[in-house]
Amino acid sequence: MAEYKIEQKSAPNRDKVEVLGATYESGEPQGEQAGQWRQKLDSREERLKYLRSGERYWYSKEWFGSEKRKNPA
Repeated sequence: MAEYKIEQKSAPNRDKVEVLGATYESGEPQGEQAGQWRQKLDSREERLKYLRSGERYWYSKEWFGSEKRKNPA
């Protein structure tokens, strides 16, 4: 397993605590296919389904699991 970067931070009512730093690999996608989601979906119906599910996530009142709020914003 990779070595994790541990940082020392000050915390309220305590002196210093150890906090786990960034655990991701830095960089950006490379190659011709990077960021081209349209080519990954074969048919028009698959593309529309992908877009509709994204709109439902942002604009719908149907939420599930930990995303559900008791009081709407």
